[in-house]
Amino acid sequence: MAEAAGLRGGPPKLHGGATSAAWPAWKKMLYGPGKLPPGPLPFPVIGNTLQLNKKNLPQHIEELSETYGPIFTIYLGSERVVVLYGYETVKEALIGLGDEFSGRGSMPLFEKFAQQSGIVFSNGERWKQLRRFALTNLRNFGMGKKSIEERIQEESRFLVERLRNTQEQPFDPTLFLTHAVSNVICSIVFGDRFDYEDKKFVTLINLLEENGNLQRSPWTALYNFFPTLMDYLPGPHQKLFKNAEKFRRFVLERVNVHKESMDANYARDFIDAFFIKMEEVQRTGQSHFTVESLVRSTVELFVAGTGTTSITLKFGLLLLLKYPEIEEKVHEEIDRVVGRSRSPCMADRSQMPYTDAVVHEIQRFFALVPLGVPRAVTKDVHLKQYFIPKGTTIFPALKSVLYDSKEFPNPKQFNPEHFLDENGAFRRSDYFMPFSAGKRICVGEGLARMEIFLILTMILQNFTLKPLVDPKDIDITLSTSFVSNSPKSYQLRVVPR
Repeated sequence: MAEAAGLRGGPPKLHGGATSAAWPAWKKMLYGPGKLPPGPLPFPVIGNTLQLNKKNLPQHIEELSETYGPIFTIYLGSERVVVLYGYETVKEALIGLGDEFSGRGSMPLFEKFAQQSGIVFSNGERWKQLRRFALTNLRNFGMGKKSIEERIQEESRFLVERLRNTQEQPFDPTLFLTHAVSNVICSIVFGDRFDYEDKKFVTLINLLEENGNLQRSPWTALYNFFPTLMDYLPGPHQKLFKNAEKFRRFVLERVNVHKESMDANYARDFIDAFFIKMEEVQRTGQSHFTVESLVRSTVELFVAGTGTTSITLKFGLLLLLKYPEIEEKVHEEIDRVVGRSRSPCMADRSQMPYTDAVVHEIQRFFALVPLGVPRAVTKDVHLKQYFIPKGTTIFPALKSVLYDSKEFPNPKQFNPEHFLDENGAFRRSDYFMPFSAGKRICVGEGLARMEIFLILTMILQNFTLKPLVDPKDIDITLSTSFVSNSPKSYQLRVVPR
């Protein structure tokens, strides 16, 4: 019966080899009616926790897919998770069954951050309304329009000047990139950029950096497995929550300042637009637009709009240090299409297939969120031959799509040719899913793609990147956590061209 239910190895054994008497009830609680996807045998309460490699869960997921196929079940503590592996399965679920797979899956660590949901971790009607509002207003404040392009170009010029001031001395690019990218999102949500030396801005960025490092701790994975227990234990996760509260207070302070100075007939930024919407919906009795949902949505936009793009750029520079012949080809294309006398713009991209391919390959190779941000099914659903009960958390393994060997030959090799056809023209790919797919695709996808292209191109227009060691000795191995990938710390020099 265990095999028929998709289990391997029969019921769990207790100390001394005895079979748990509670197994029939446990099996019924876990698997319910229908045939769940197969997976490793879970144990009561702890699930598969002891069997999973928490330091590199994405790698372990890849190994499990070789045993159980493209759809399988694991238990993180008592939380049932169905993993979707490979392009066909991910596409069928996230796009073909978009409504059914549009819920936000359980991530206790981030739910604790959120307290009251903003855009990313909400569900149902609240999510639909907040997401629709965010998309509309991000466009109104320039996302996808020339105004934000000019904002990115301006911030890139500040960044170039800052890089020039390093005077060819070694430096770590992390803060340079984080400050620049953060200021772009600041101009959208707060209405203005910060000076790089502004004390509050420096404090915010430090909080982001510290929380990013803390989230890569094994304690983060343990919190997602056993949140109730971990709430009572000391450890790095407690510092995460304290930092998140400091960040929330900063945003609340900015929100209150906006409330006092705003003009109901003119929205300067995202916060103003949210207040205007709050006044509109008060007359209809809708309750999704509140000060708390404004604060949380603003925090999410700031954090997501800063961390993901800057860390992608940081890894991109490291890859170009590793492969100077690729950097040289980008230099040649920039010189031919843009020259040195003006800033690159998005209109140049169609004339720069190699640079565009490099930008895409950086994101593909990086696979920033290898397991995707968790989804949940909004109703009972059948996928392939399996039954997935309503509310089940879903891991859409994005790395399995980005590393598909049929679409991208030798996927573990960094190669811009993955996005070029035989004539050297840019080749689009449906497998390019770094921002996920379907109804929960990243809200800031358009902004992030614009930033990565413009900032990287601006840097390479002005500088040649110089490593401190022989390129063949550069380590591009990623640090992998339960949540995301990140490059290891490094230094470089930039030499004006």
